[in-house]
Amino acid sequence: MNKTLIVFLICSLIFTQSQAQKEATPNGWHLMDKETDGYYGVSAAKAYNFLTAKKLKSKTVIVAVIDSGIDTLHEDLKAVLWTNPKEIPGNGIDDDRNGYIDDVHGWNFLGGKDGRNVGEDSYEAARVYHGLKAKYEGKEKEDINPKDVAEFESWKKAKAKILGEGDNEPGIDLVVLKRMLSSTQKSDSILKIALAKEVYTGNELNAFIPADAVQKTSKNALLGLMKANNQLDATNKEFVEGFSEFVAGEDKKEVSKNTPPKNYRQEIVGDDETNLNDRNYGNNDLMANTPMHGTHCSGIIAAARNNGKGMDGIADNVRIMMVRAVPDGDEHDKDIANAIRYAVDNGALIISMSFGKDFSPQKQWVDDAFRYAESKNVLLVHAAGNDAKDVDTEDNFPSPVYINAKFRASNVITVGASGDTKNGGLTASFSNYGKKEVDVFSPGVRIYSTLPGGNTYGNLQGTSMACPLVAGIAALTLEYFPTLSAKQLKFVIEKSAKQPDYKVNKPGSDEMVNLSDISKTGGIVNAYEALKLAATLKGERKTPKVVLPKPKMIKTKKG
Repeated sequence: MNKTLIVFLICSLIFTQSQAQKEATPNGWHLMDKETDGYYGVSAAKAYNFLTAKKLKSKTVIVAVIDSGIDTLHEDLKAVLWTNPKEIPGNGIDDDRNGYIDDVHGWNFLGGKDGRNVGEDSYEAARVYHGLKAKYEGKEKEDINPKDVAEFESWKKAKAKILGEGDNEPGIDLVVLKRMLSSTQKSDSILKIALAKEVYTGNELNAFIPADAVQKTSKNALLGLMKANNQLDATNKEFVEGFSEFVAGEDKKEVSKNTPPKNYRQEIVGDDETNLNDRNYGNNDLMANTPMHGTHCSGIIAAARNNGKGMDGIADNVRIMMVRAVPDGDEHDKDIANAIRYAVDNGALIISMSFGKDFSPQKQWVDDAFRYAESKNVLLVHAAGNDAKDVDTEDNFPSPVYINAKFRASNVITVGASGDTKNGGLTASFSNYGKKEVDVFSPGVRIYSTLPGGNTYGNLQGTSMACPLVAGIAALTLEYFPTLSAKQLKFVIEKSAKQPDYKVNKPGSDEMVNLSDISKTGGIVNAYEALKLAATLKGERKTPKVVLPKPKMIKTKKG
């Protein structure tokens, strides 16, 4: 799911968690160093000083970002876009004969041949529930063919989620939420006039002295929400838009209870979604009216460094290949599998994946794509998710654990989101966690990066932002130590993660735990430490021995 802006609203409203507002962290805090700057970032300056001292030269690394799209005209990104050397732009011909016409900077698996694109899409839980309802409604496990038991259990879980049964019973009343949103929007309109500015921060609102009772009521309403969500350094625009996005998502979930989801793919994309081998679909429109999330993630990795504009990416010699496969809703397994294969086949050595969902009906397809990437020595970096849940016990797909649960991918890093003591705590209140399934934490709170339209920049937060930072550190490491294998890169990132010497908040609660209790390494990634460790290793970049499944035509029931 493309979970962008204000994930903190979800966490606060569901878990009724409130933290005391600390002083705001500066833009770019995620690149800073705890010892020299006072912020728990990834020590980028120290990393580059280390490289300078070593007099190392870099080799360009291609990083694929599987996401919602990208602003290909952004001043800080256009120079770092991957360009397909075998494709002649705009001639309408598949010059490299890879099945994708004019894939100059990547490919859009959510596009139609007529130029239309999927923007909004349904949730996978709704697709699973309604797609299999006729097959399983009213049946018990003993009535089910043994080969269908796993599918039946998944359907029951989807039903519970959609209908709000059992542990999935919703904790937020949609009517109340809509009233809160309406009140917030009205308060914001009044305060824009009172403050004489369209955009203001929570801190500015806090310092504002109302002139009358209406202004006072408006201030208290909006400020109360911003304080409760630890967002005084957010702007009114960020906060209100994020709240609106969250309510729209909850509304979509409510509608999905009784209404089968619209088949956007059939109408726009036109591929056979039940046939994995039907791969040559989509178009080359990488902006597609929804590029915010992907633009922001790409900037974190690779925004042009030291050009005096906006901000700096973590890596200095990478090319971003955008593969659009993430809609406003839940991604489709087929698109993710094909996106991974496209990235690998076109030279990406690292793939950043800031998306996730609770159901994966065609997980085998994604597993096979993971194995394919592993066979080609490609590192996959995946966001852990933003539901403040334990992914050791609750699903978050795609997962490195293969469908038979006997093996797991050795080329995957799963990333939780960290913060700083000055912006709410060392762990992000929204981040998923897991002692077995979350490998590392990485800065993901109030991350400043590129935004689409007019060469703009802004702060977003989520494990979606933590993930590309790790992908960027991996890319930086591979630039200067190009013989490291994907497995060695994973080792370097995880082994060099810095472990805090004090307890942290368990996301979604007030419980204090060791970071090692909620992640495999118990550490926060650090570029400087990663490079130091990489310098001690002997490269092993070669094709690993991975058993690939025999290719076959796979058909599933449409749903």
